[in-house]
Amino acid sequence: MTELTELTAVRLLDGYRKGEWSPVEATRAALERAEAIQPEVNAFVRLTAEEALEQARESQERWRRGEPRGLLDGVPVTVKDILLQRGAPTLRGSRAVDPAGRWDEDAPSVARLREHGAVFIGKTTTPEFGWKGVTDSPLSGITRNPCDPSRTAGGSSGGSAAAVALGAGPLSLGTDGGGSVRIPASFCGIFALKPTYGRVPLYPASAFGTLAHVGPMTRDAADAALLMDVIGHPDSRDWSALSAPGGPYTDGLAGGVRGLRVAYSPSLGGQVAVQPAVARAVRQAVERLAELGAYVTETDPDLTDPVEAFHTLWFSGAARVTQHLGPHQRELLDPGLREICARGARYSALDYLAAVDVRMDLGRRLGRFHDSYDLLVTPTMPLTAFEAGAEVPKGSGHRRWTGWTPFTYPFNMTQQPAASVPVGADADGLPIGLQLVAARHRDDLVLRAAHALYGAGVASAGRPTPAGS
Repeated sequence: MTELTELTAVRLLDGYRKGEWSPVEATRAALERAEAIQPEVNAFVRLTAEEALEQARESQERWRRGEPRGLLDGVPVTVKDILLQRGAPTLRGSRAVDPAGRWDEDAPSVARLREHGAVFIGKTTTPEFGWKGVTDSPLSGITRNPCDPSRTAGGSSGGSAAAVALGAGPLSLGTDGGGSVRIPASFCGIFALKPTYGRVPLYPASAFGTLAHVGPMTRDAADAALLMDVIGHPDSRDWSALSAPGGPYTDGLAGGVRGLRVAYSPSLGGQVAVQPAVARAVRQAVERLAELGAYVTETDPDLTDPVEAFHTLWFSGAARVTQHLGPHQRELLDPGLREICARGARYSALDYLAAVDVRMDLGRRLGRFHDSYDLLVTPTMPLTAFEAGAEVPKGSGHRRWTGWTPFTYPFNMTQQPAASVPVGADADGLPIGLQLVAARHRDDLVLRAAHALYGAGVASAGRPTPAGS
C-alpha cells in the first residue's frame, strides 16, 4: 500500500470513485508512513490511528453506497497543532499550555474538513505559539528536513510540510503569520498557499492579529485549490472572514498564464542577497512562464524593508499571547520567545499605531503595483535549508528569523495571497521555492499560475526519499 502515499488527494478521490482502493487502505498507508518517519523527522506531536481508522471505515461505507459526504471524503489530513481540533489537545508547542482542557471545539477550517469527510491522522509540530521561522520547541523538540535530517524543515508549519513531503497524508492545514507555510514549503519541496487574509476564517482570533492566515500545504496546486474549496468559506466566529468566493477554485485552474502580466523581482531591487542556485532555479521557472504566454517584466515593487514595523506588530502579539502566564509558566517558554515577549511588552500604543501606518502605506504601494501587474514573482527564500535546531543560519549575522525571510513577511503585512512552488533543488538536493504573489482577493490567479508550472513540469509533486529508509 506504500504507493498510496505517493498520490495527491485528487488522485486518491478518483481511485475511491473507481473502486481502485479504499479510504481504509489510504489511511493505513498514511499512518504507516507517519510512524516510519516520526523517529527521525519528528513531524507529529500526536498520531490518532484508532480514531482515523474509524473515520476511514465510515467513509468507506459511504463510498460503497455511492454517497460520499463531501469533497474530501476519506482523504487523510493533518492539522498543525496551533488550530483547535475537537477531542485532541492543542498545546501549540508549549509546556505552558495545560493538556487537561475541554478541547470540545474545532477551528473553522478543521470543522470544514470534518464536514467534508476528511480523515484526521494527527497533529503536526510547531514552534511555541508559532513564533519563529523554524520548527523546534521545548515541548516537542526539533522537526527535521525530509531531504536531509541535519537541516531544518523551516517553520512555523514545519511538521505539516515534512508530513506532506514524506507522504503522511496529502493535505495539511498550516498557519502563516510571517511566512510560516511558505518557508517550510520552500525548504521541504511542497506547495503552500497563504490565502488573502480572511479567506479562510480563523477562530480563536490570533494574538498576532491580522498578520495570521490559515492555508493549505499540499503536494501540488490542484490539491490546494480543492482544499480551498472546502475551507475558504465564512464562519460566524470570525468577524473578519470574507464572504464566500465567487466559485470553486478548482474550476479556474485550467486558465493558464497566457496574457497575464508578471513582474519578476529577483532580489527586491538588490535588497536581498540570494544564493546562486536559488536565483538560477527561479529565473528558469520565470522563463517558462514567459514561454507559456505570460508577459514577463523584470521589475521591483515599491517596497522598502518593513522589518522594524513587522517586529513591533509581531513582538507585541507574542507578548499578548503569553500575557496571562505566571512566573513559573514563563520559565517553561523557549528562551527566544521570552526575549521577544519582553521587547513586545515595552512597546507603547503609539509605537503599535506607527507600525500600522507603515503597514497601510505598504499595502497602498503594493495595491498600486498590482494595477500594472497581475502577479509578482520572487524567490520564496533566498537560501535553502540550513542546520536544524537554530533560529538563524550559522555565521549569517542575523539576530532573528526575519533576517533570512525577507521575501515572505511583507505580504503578511499587506494581506495578499502568496504561494510557494517547488522549482528545483541545489547541488545538495535541498529544495528551492518560487513565490507567486497577487493582489488581495486574487487567490485564483496564484493557483492558476502555480498549476501551470506543475503542468509544464517546472514544479514537481514528487517527494524525497523518507528519512531512515
